[in-house]
Amino acid sequence: MNKLFNNYLNTFKGLSQEVWWLSLITLINRAGTMVIPFLSLYLRESLNFSFTDVGWVMSAFGLGSVIGSWLGGKLTDKIGYYKVMVYSLLGTGVLFITLQYLTTFSGFCFGIFLVMLVADMFRPAMFVALSAYSKPENKTRSVTLIRLAINLGFSAGPAIGGLIITTLSYGGLFWVDGITCIAATAVLINVLNPKTTKTLDNVKTENPKSAYGDKAFLIFLVAMVLFGIVFLQYFSTMPLYYKDVHALTEFEIGVLLGMNGFIIFALEMPLIKWLENTTFTKSGLMLFGAILTGLSFLILNMSNWAGVLIFGMLLMTFGEMIAFPFSNAFAMDRAKKGNQGEYMALYSISFSIAHIFGHNAGMRMVDNLGFDNTWYIVTILAALCVFLLFILNQYLNIKKKQKMKDIEEEKEILWI
Repeated sequence: MNKLFNNYLNTFKGLSQEVWWLSLITLINRAGTMVIPFLSLYLRESLNFSFTDVGWVMSAFGLGSVIGSWLGGKLTDKIGYYKVMVYSLLGTGVLFITLQYLTTFSGFCFGIFLVMLVADMFRPAMFVALSAYSKPENKTRSVTLIRLAINLGFSAGPAIGGLIITTLSYGGLFWVDGITCIAATAVLINVLNPKTTKTLDNVKTENPKSAYGDKAFLIFLVAMVLFGIVFLQYFSTMPLYYKDVHALTEFEIGVLLGMNGFIIFALEMPLIKWLENTTFTKSGLMLFGAILTGLSFLILNMSNWAGVLIFGMLLMTFGEMIAFPFSNAFAMDRAKKGNQGEYMALYSISFSIAHIFGHNAGMRMVDNLGFDNTWYIVTILAALCVFLLFILNQYLNIKKKQKMKDIEEEKEILWI
């Protein structure tokens, strides 16, 4: 046990102090995001919105995320990641507190749009900061540490959120979310000021290539949109499935979602460290993660036993643990060819687009087709994602072989 514990600790070695601070800020911020998993329940039970209304609110959520991610990328390339992160966190805190006072359909749509616009400016800035604070060989593990912080906060957040709803009301969630964002801003200002931090990988490209002309990256983005649509069902339609079909309470739903975060916190870093030392490519690992996530929906229709929910959550969790860190690392590697803000903004936007269509489509399918048919359709979308990642893997292998061939030809010419 002592050896296992020491090996676990060794997987965290070599990461910079700035990455650890960025992870702490993310943890503080994420600990308060207990509103999001319960948002569909809040809209249904407290505001009495219909399934269709909830779907449109989630679309406004995604639209704000798209524009915010794009704007965050532009501003990051212009004014730097530090300022963007500070303004985004502070603004998000104030807006989350305000959001609870919007009770009409149109008002809440506008409110959630504005919240996500400001909140998701943080994402491309954070990715660029993470890349700058990480040595090239540590980037995947640095991303994993950030994800551990996210999931540690997420494992506690839903469980605490369920207790707050049970004992107080939904309103308390908005206050906690807002206050934690403001607290994260205070920590950021104190520990990651550019005057005192050390940059380890400040990539500056002389003639940056446009991300829009990177074919491999575009295939990757479409696959990530599909993966996002599938994955996000766990935070919109899935909580309703738990409650309406399996009669779980808010606290039980929170515990089940919290299990996801706890497993990631305990196992993801050793798993990523082990996978990095194998011969698997990033694209191949993303493909495998997408397969596991798709299977997590398919098995829900195989039994009415409540225990299948745990198996589904485990499959999704391991799929997420493999797909997300390596997709992040893949995007950061490609970003070295051009403006990092532009690349990372597009990566963020792929999931924002998933928010626009995923929640709305999921709610509509549940309303019109029922949960079972919805899970079959989601599985098909996961299969399309797997297919695109397979094409990406083949495309990159061809490019790699062509590059090696060109190098050999150059050597022959030099030898002659």
